[in-house]
Amino acid sequence: MGYFNPDLVAILNDAAVAAGAEILRIRDQGADVRSKEDSSPVTDADEAGERIILAALEAATPDIPIVAEERAAAGQMPDSVGSRFWLVDPLDGTKEFIRGQADFTVNIGLIDQGRPVMGVVYAPARGDLYYVGAPDEAYMRTRAPDGSWSTDKPIHVRAPNPDGLAVVASKSHRNQETNDFIAKLEVKTLVSAGSSLKFCLVATGDADVYPRLGPTMEWDTAAGDAVLRAAGGTVTTIDGKPFVYAKPEFRNGFFVARGAV
Repeated sequence: MGYFNPDLVAILNDAAVAAGAEILRIRDQGADVRSKEDSSPVTDADEAGERIILAALEAATPDIPIVAEERAAAGQMPDSVGSRFWLVDPLDGTKEFIRGQADFTVNIGLIDQGRPVMGVVYAPARGDLYYVGAPDEAYMRTRAPDGSWSTDKPIHVRAPNPDGLAVVASKSHRNQETNDFIAKLEVKTLVSAGSSLKFCLVATGDADVYPRLGPTMEWDTAAGDAVLRAAGGTVTTIDGKPFVYAKPEFRNGFFVARGAV
């Protein structure tokens, strides 16, 4: 699997939960919505969540570079990342967040030698936390309204139903290329979901395939990719090649996330 530091697991989970709490607080009081240069939306919740995560990572791993979405949007990128670096998306699914929906997530992923080796995905409005707890081990826990947490539950991908595949696709970014790809599969159920939760649905065995034939950045995928791989799944390019990180400008190509397919 590559580099893994068990001392970082609780730090990542705590940072994601703290960022999620601040994001919910800002949502409840009314988030300030603006447009970035690429016309994508950004809110003060994105920025506040990122500050919390960056502070935690810089304190715990000052020697590991960080590539974070809002910092990158402000033109603040490390000169080089080397073989090991963090990818942070403090609020994936901003459109769902703005609409008052629950499909948005906090994402922290660690890349080593081009592969995601540690990661946490937290869906604060749902209270669901997915994370890599050990090499090749993924877990989920859920936070109750009273703040208490469930027992950690190991999660694993599943073998597909003989009757057909369960496919999950983007809620806000579905395009014709994705529809054409899905049309070639033997599909039993098709579900739409926002943000990196699509990786997590495959990781928990609630879906078999997540195709993405549209633009994404590496910070959009690193954490969910890490969780899925630790749960026994795979992420490849459309033509089946390894899906690696530290690409030019941290831009992803098209990919397919799979369970035991």
